[in-house]
Formats: sequence, structure tokens, C-alpha cells
Amino acid sequence: MRVLAAMSGGVDSAVAAARAVDAGHEVVGVHLALSANPGTLRTGSRGCCSKEDSGDARRAADVLGIPFYVWDFADRFKEDVIDDFVAAYAAGETPNPCLRCNEKIKFSALADRAVALGFDAVVTGHYARLEDGVLRRAVDADKDQSYVLAVLTPEQLSRAMFPVGDTPKPQIRAEAAERGLAVANKPDSHDICFIPSGDTQAFLGAKIGVRPGAVLDADGTKLADHEGVHGFTIGQRKGLGLPGPAADGKPRYVTGIDPETGNVHVGSAKDLEVWTVLADRAIWTSGEIPSGPVECVAQVRAHGGTAPAVAEAVDGGLVVRLREPLTGVARGQAVVLYRPDEAGDEVLGSGTISGTEREPHSYASELVSDSAR
Repeated sequence: MRVLAAMSGGVDSAVAAARAVDAGHEVVGVHLALSANPGTLRTGSRGCCSKEDSGDARRAADVLGIPFYVWDFADRFKEDVIDDFVAAYAAGETPNPCLRCNEKIKFSALADRAVALGFDAVVTGHYARLEDGVLRRAVDADKDQSYVLAVLTPEQLSRAMFPVGDTPKPQIRAEAAERGLAVANKPDSHDICFIPSGDTQAFLGAKIGVRPGAVLDADGTKLADHEGVHGFTIGQRKGLGLPGPAADGKPRYVTGIDPETGNVHVGSAKDLEVWTVLADRAIWTSGEIPSGPVECVAQVRAHGGTAPAVAEAVDGGLVVRLREPLTGVARGQAVVLYRPDEAGDEVLGSGTISGTEREPHSYASELVSDSAR
């Protein structure tokens, strides 16, 4: 096939491109310029898309002997990822920019341009596996990125290739060194790529400004003032501006965020438990919407936060009833559904979390009854 290798300048995408060459494909490398000021977006292991990254990607392409180009996607990235990120926080949500980048940039804007230019697929260094159109977790559980890829449609997956998903990360670095790729020991990027300082609150504060509100206890008692709901996320324990723990000596957590009133609600760890997750923008990786309840394992954060569940497709969205409660479930994140078999690695679908319910339901009761018997 004729494939376009998205080369970030890191070790994973370099090895992915190399493996595509080894497989006999006609490979062309491309680096996405996602920042209008590329010199400002790399601080050690933080940030990406800098001139350094572009140079690293070009050198890797030279070693592989493939053509290489830089495509400017800065305006699209700002609109679809950065602006979306800021707007979501202003609305009291906790977005995952990697989800939006995959959905809107790498497998939409980039893939669309690739197809228009006659390419058959886009190769990336994501840690996930594709088998006969089925998206699966990577072999390396610590690096698995199937969660942030679960927003892709069947059509987008049909034009994707993830060559490194079947290999643990240490072996990828060793392979890069054997191939003579200078990025073999380059640090992985951490945190949010367009906030190289790592200070998300300062970044959001500069974009959104001061929007005063109150921190309220479970009974509605005002505990403190704050400068904006964008400084909080569900499950947050530190940085609440409170003088100390609750009267019982236990820590408080953010349990609710109301962007309309500016109120941030705090409570106990128990108050964080949810039994039902509501989501919109449902994607089913098979392309077929189930006609009834589906047994699954639901994951609500990029790393961790899983529970057995029963999911139903409702009006273009999802109702996911958990068999065990989860905590730290925030609007704006994704709920990703996996097949509940022994492997537990097949992605069934996903949705963007729009709400939660805290009351146990019949599915949970049935589980308790079964356990009791």
C-alpha cells in the first residue's frame, strides 16, 4: 500500500514508520506543525511539535530513506483541540485533548488529506492493535492508548495502521537503537502537549480570566471563594482553597461543578461514587448499533477507572449502568466499552460523558443477589 507515516519526532512514530517500510509499503513521512510558535512547545519531556521535534522526525526519515514533509495544521489544531479544551473547562468539564486530536486532526484532517493525495492509510506510533478492523488494547498495558483511539469511527479505523501496538516499549527503544535512529532514548512527552509548562490552571486562567464562585459543602455551607470553575475537576482533593479537612477529619473531594452559578461542591470519598454514566456522541467500532443491553467493561479515564457494566444505545448516546461504582467520573471525558471476555482487550465503543447518576440500579442489585447466592 501507499501509506503516510505521521512522524511526531518521537521514538514510537519513527519505529512505526520503519516497520511500515519493512512490510513493503510505499511510505512517505509527514510531521504535523501544530503550533504557530513551534519554538515554544518543548521543555524537556513536556510539550511537542517544536522545531526540535520536526528536526528529529526529518532525521529519522532520512535514516529510513523515505520522503518527508511538514504540513501546517496549526489553525485546525487551535480550533479543534485547544479552543475545545478551553471551552470545555469553562463549562465545568474535564476534557481529554488527546481524544480530540486523534478524532479531529490525525484521523480526520490528516487522513482526509492523505486519501485525497492517493494514500491508502495513515501509520502512527500509537500503542494499540488493529485486527480485522477490531481495535484492541496494546500488548504493553502501561502504554496502551486504545482509550484515546476509541472515538474513531469504523471508516477511520479502516484507514489506520498501528505497527508498534504488539511490542512492549523497552523493545521499541531497543529496536530504534539497532536501526540507528537517534530518537531511541528521547524522553516521552508528558502532560498536555500544548502546555509545556505543565501548569494547566495558569494556562486556563490566562484564557478564561477570573470568574468568581463559591466552594460549598454537601449541606450547601459556603467554605471558600474561588476564581473560576476551570480550576477544578471531579475527584480533585488538593488545591481547593480550604483551611482543613471536614469535621470528621477526612479529606474533601470535588463532587460537582456548576458553571452557571460558579458553585463547586465538595464532599466525602463516598459522595464521589457513581453507578450510572450517561454519554453522548456514541461510536460503535463495529459500525452496528446494538439493539439491546450489552455486557461490557467500562473505562472512564485514560489510565484506570474500570468496572463491569451493562451499556445501552439511547438516542445517539449511551447509558452505562455499572455493576460496581466508580469515582472521579467527569463530564467531558470518554467512557470506553471493552468486551468482557478473558482477554478484555477488544474495544466495543465509546461516548463522551455528559452526566452521572449516584443511585444503585437493578443491575447492581442483581449482582449483589448473585454474589449472595
